Amino acid sequence: MSDLVRRFDKNPILTKDDIPYPVETVHNAGAVKHDGRYVLLFRSHRRTGRSIIGLADSDDGFAFRVHPEPFLEPANDGAFAEYEEFGVEDCRICPIDGAYLLTYSAYSRHGVRIALASTKDFRQVERIALITQADARNVVIFPEKFDGRYVRLDRPHSEISPWSIWISFSPDLVHWGDSKVVMKPVQYHWDEMKIGPGATPIKTDRGWLHIYHGVFPTMDGSVYRLGVALHDLKDPSRIIGVGDEWILQPQDPWEVTGYVHNVIFTCGAIPEDDGTVKIYWGGADEVMCAGTARIDDLVNLCLDHARPAF
Repeated sequence: MSDLVRRFDKNPILTKDDIPYPVETVHNAGAVKHDGRYVLLFRSHRRTGRSIIGLADSDDGFAFRVHPEPFLEPANDGAFAEYEEFGVEDCRICPIDGAYLLTYSAYSRHGVRIALASTKDFRQVERIALITQADARNVVIFPEKFDGRYVRLDRPHSEISPWSIWISFSPDLVHWGDSKVVMKPVQYHWDEMKIGPGATPIKTDRGWLHIYHGVFPTMDGSVYRLGVALHDLKDPSRIIGVGDEWILQPQDPWEVTGYVHNVIFTCGAIPEDDGTVKIYWGGADEVMCAGTARIDDLVNLCLDHARPAF
């Protein structure tokens, strides 16, 4: 099978040299279109080793301008401060109800939890709630309600049901339940070590397309790649198919070598009217990259070349 994702020929699209304040990395950006412009909320390590979230925007989805100040930093007071003291990371963006829901990892001495915030204009942010206990991460929310309830995918960081993707439901975004496993790693497969939600799911006429990350252990360390799964349109807890092959693996020098070697990790993808999708990924936890794919190709991989969800 030919490459399904075409890398942008001027990758990486953002490096630390593009950031107008002191950071050592720029990676793992949530992505969305707002008022006709492309928006990235990217993670950066400060020189303390702790993370903040920055903002960049673009006319074409490839040439980005970084805003002069960080978009989201750990809270200094209130209920969030204790749980964000070690940093905020890996933001996902979900457009729903006329606003943008932001889910991000909040790190502290108590472990990592997912925090939920909201914005309408990417200038002001309202923190809503801490929506998981420790140790959970990688929450993506579907951009549509199902029978009046919000739905999310997440990944508890646990060896009990090894690093699997779960689904949960909520009437109000704060209280979540009816949780169950929907997808697990497959032994001696490219994602056998752990999997986790990646980009906000994309609605297609054949199902919800979800770009996820999978990890494979090697003698030289772990390799992070991207794959795709297709969820039922009416019941997202039912997975129609999981692509048997990865769609993207570390290849370019800035993906193979960097802050963390051999990593491609996505938090955002933007569907276009022409049937393509722009995918954004962190390369080696150090730079931001972009590429494009045809949505139908990714859906077909889930339907025609599938592996079991469990």
